[in-house]
Amino acid sequence: MASRLNPYISFPGEAKQAMEFYKGVFGGDLAVHTFGAFGSETPPGYADKIMHSMLETATGFTLMGADSPPGMEHKPGNNMAVSLSGDDADELRGYWDKLSSGGTVSVPLERQMWGDVFGMCTDKFGVTWMVNVTGQQT
Repeated sequence: MASRLNPYISFPGEAKQAMEFYKGVFGGDLAVHTFGAFGSETPPGYADKIMHSMLETATGFTLMGADSPPGMEHKPGNNMAVSLSGDDADELRGYWDKLSSGGTVSVPLERQMWGDVFGMCTDKFGVTWMVNVTGQQT
């Protein structure tokens, strides 16, 4: 799979409804994963909240979304991030190094509970980026 660039939208508790709406608008296949799917890692009150969802359409659109996690305030302006994902670890780590340089790392680029290498940062211009390397070890 080649690397791709797509929007990732945070919602204040209605991610499932919003993503189902977008599926109705754009068509495609919607994958939804709740915080509860990860068992003991589930924050209290978040079992049915969406940890990650992805809509992929036949026309090549990809839209991702989730409910804001505990401790992250949801407000207009911080509800969007740009997500880079794929399996080319060197390419994606290169993007990460450049994007995080001079910025703020909120989640270090490292192996996560779902098995991928993931990190999140805000670049020096205030844009939030998420980088996910599929099937990689740290």
